[in-house]
Amino acid sequence: MTDDITRTAHPDELAAALMKMGALTPDWLPAYHAVPRHRFVPDVIWPGHADENRQDDRVIRGDDPELWWRAVHSDVPITTQWDDGAYDGPGRGAIPSSSSSMPRMVFLMLAALEVEHGHRVLEIGTGTAWNAALLAHRVGAGNVVSVEVDASLAEEARRRLAGFGMDPILVVGDGSLGYPELAPYDRVIATCSIGRIPPAWIAQSRPGGVIVAPWGPTYGGEGIVRLTVAHDGTASGRFTGSSAFMRLRQQRVERPPFRAYLSEPWPADGTRSSTTLSPDEVGEWIDMFAIGVQVPRMFCRVERYDDGSYTLWLYDTDVTSWATADYEPDAVEYDVRQAGPRRLWDELESAWRWWDNQDRPDFDRFGLTVGPAGNERVWLDRPDNLVPNSVPTT
Repeated sequence: MTDDITRTAHPDELAAALMKMGALTPDWLPAYHAVPRHRFVPDVIWPGHADENRQDDRVIRGDDPELWWRAVHSDVPITTQWDDGAYDGPGRGAIPSSSSSMPRMVFLMLAALEVEHGHRVLEIGTGTAWNAALLAHRVGAGNVVSVEVDASLAEEARRRLAGFGMDPILVVGDGSLGYPELAPYDRVIATCSIGRIPPAWIAQSRPGGVIVAPWGPTYGGEGIVRLTVAHDGTASGRFTGSSAFMRLRQQRVERPPFRAYLSEPWPADGTRSSTTLSPDEVGEWIDMFAIGVQVPRMFCRVERYDDGSYTLWLYDTDVTSWATADYEPDAVEYDVRQAGPRRLWDELESAWRWWDNQDRPDFDRFGLTVGPAGNERVWLDRPDNLVPNSVPTT
């Protein structure tokens, strides 16, 4: 065991660490003890790392029970499925598709939800069912509706919940559609990330109801948004902090391969320029969020080299434009190439400099408003101070 509070080896130690950081509050402590995390984690896992998107190699409980136990009672996310269940081997798969979320994030989101006994709650993404169990203990199992797209995961979740005598309503289906049969809901919580709020979640919420979800743009960066639903069917609220969740399957963004953009070797038809903005300045999670909410339909990849340099590749999802920015240690100017109708590096740099000129606001200064037609706008500090868009969003 290390001295890092994110690494513990006992549920009581983890609870103490979570309470010390303000994530686990006294009102959720009874639920924490009543439905311990280790009862909701499968025997085969891939432990993650706090505040990082990477997983360790596979851990099998029967082979190394101590390592499994230590991972489960650490403040880290744990991947429990790869590639929608298609991968089942040693090492790691291509895309993580289900997990037991980081306990810190679990309780921060539950705190933001502000549930009360008797509230009817719609959960999107049952996963291992730990979050559903915590909610069921708090508001009553009959008041929890949890939607899971993967039938096998839903069956395992049902079995785990039955071990505690809990019988919340588990639905196998498309989480973006909610579950209208038992609407309206007082609270909606998503344990998967989204790039737009599904209209069904708002339509199935009571006026004054709360939606808590991880929301992030295509480019990257993601935060927990807490929306309050109004009588007119709109919803608005602030981001409460950063997050990193697996995407709702129905909202995964296709990222075309490199060869879709260049028909001949780089630099192909790219126009050369230079910039004083280092690619190293634009890669933090909040940087990516601030860029992404201004620059739609753009994503990036990084090509690294042995000497510490790298190339930041930018692409648009419409497969019309690309750009590169070359990072070299100790450089003061950086080579840029751009091709296509969009000048993607210019858009990125303009967006980053806007964020820089606003004193580099963190997630909690941003907010989101969903209009009556489902149109979304991100704002800074107040709803009428809209974040600019570099290109049309249509």
